[in-house]
Amino acid sequence: MAVAWISPVMVKLSNSADTVLSRPITPEEGSWLASATIICAFFVNALAAYLAEHWGRKKSIVISFLPKITACILYIVATEFWMLLLSRVFDGIAESMVCVTVPMYAAEVANRENRGALGAILQIYASFGVVLMLCIGPYVSYANLNIAYLCISVLAFVPTIFLPDSPYFLFSKGRIDECQRTLTFLRGSESLAKEEIKEYSTNNNRKIDMKLLLRNKIFLKTILIITVLGIGLQSIGYNAVTFYLQTILETSNTSIKSEIASVIMGFVQLSAAFCAQMITDRFGRKIILITTLFGMCLGLIGLGIFFKIKDDGHPIEGFLNYLPLISLILFIFCYSAGLGSTFWIIVPELLEGPTRAVGVTVALTTTTLSTFVTTKYFVYMNNYLQPATTYWIFAGICVVYCLFIIVCVPETKQKSFGEIQKALGAKIVEAES
Repeated sequence: MAVAWISPVMVKLSNSADTVLSRPITPEEGSWLASATIICAFFVNALAAYLAEHWGRKKSIVISFLPKITACILYIVATEFWMLLLSRVFDGIAESMVCVTVPMYAAEVANRENRGALGAILQIYASFGVVLMLCIGPYVSYANLNIAYLCISVLAFVPTIFLPDSPYFLFSKGRIDECQRTLTFLRGSESLAKEEIKEYSTNNNRKIDMKLLLRNKIFLKTILIITVLGIGLQSIGYNAVTFYLQTILETSNTSIKSEIASVIMGFVQLSAAFCAQMITDRFGRKIILITTLFGMCLGLIGLGIFFKIKDDGHPIEGFLNYLPLISLILFIFCYSAGLGSTFWIIVPELLEGPTRAVGVTVALTTTTLSTFVTTKYFVYMNNYLQPATTYWIFAGICVVYCLFIIVCVPETKQKSFGEIQKALGAKIVEAES
C-alpha cells in the first residue's frame, strides 16, 4: 500500500480543491514524496539486517509495524508538506524492515519443494496492497483513504504475533530443541526435521567473519550476482512507471479514465503474482526471468511508440487509444509474474545461512539506491529525453539484464542450499552421519 499510496494521493495533493495542505504541492515536492521512502530505506537496511540476525526474523517483522502505524497516523493529521515527508520516512523504515526480513523468513521456513511458491507470497500481498490502494484511493477523500490505510495496517499486524520463528535462526542461537519442534511442525515429520538440522550443522554452523568473507571468492561472486540483480530490478523502470501510473495515464489522454485504468493495473499485478506462485516451482527460475523480461521489453517499446506518435503530433485514434494501456498491462504482468516475485526468492536462495542477512542487505541496498535514482529522476528523464526515449532506454536495459541472467545466474529450483553453493563453485564438506 505504501508503494501505491503516491499514485492517487499525488493527484489529490496537486489539486487546490482536494489538497489537505495549505497549498498544492509542486512537481519537485511530489518527486520527494515518491522517493522519500526509498532513500530512507537505503540507510535503514543494515539496521534491519542486524535486528533480523540478533533479535530474530519474527520479532523484526512484528517491530516493523511500529513505524508503519506511526506513518499512517501522521498521514491523517498532516497539514504541512514536511509532515507528509516525515510520514513517508516512517513508511520507508517499515518497508525496509519487511523487505529485508520477509524473504529470509520465507526461505528458512519453506522446504526446497515449496520455497519458490512461499517466496512468491511476498509479491502476492504486495500486489494485494496495491490493488486496495488503487481501488480506494481515487474515489474517497484524502482523510478517509489514510484512515483505511491505518485500519488495514493494524489488522495485518495482529497475526504476525503468532508466527513461529525461523528454524534456522533458532538453530543459530543454540535453541536446538525449539528448532526441532518448529521444523517438525513445519515439515510434518521428525525425521525430516532432523535431516534438515544436520544440513544446518554441515553448511551453516559458523560465525560471520567479515574479513574472511571479503576474501571468500564464492561469497564475492554471489554478492556481485545479487548486486547486479538488485540494480537491474529497478533500472528497468518499474517503480518509476507505477509511482506515476495515474499521471502517465492522464498524460497519454487515452479514452479510458486514469482511475479505472489504475485499478485494472492493480488487478493485473495481483493476478500475475498468483501466476508466479503457481509456476515458480514448476519451471526454472531462469526461464521465468528470461521470458518475463522479454515481455516487459515489448511493453516498454509499446509505450515508447505511443508517446513518439503523440509527441510528433499525429492523431491518436483507434488502436492507438488502447496501446498505452495494453503496454502497461503487459509490462506490469510480466514484472509481477517474473522479476518482482522471483528476485525475492532467488536472492536468499543464493546465500548460505550465516551470510544471508548480509547478502539480503546488500541486495536491498543496491535495489533501494537504483529505485531512488529511477524514481527521483524519472520526471527529469521524461522532460529532457522525452517519454519515448525514456521508455526505450528502459527496454534496452531489459535486454542487457536478460543476457546477464542467462550467463551468470545459476538455477536454484528445488535445490538445497548446499547444492546451490556447489553450483556457485563452493566445496561443501559432507557431515558424518
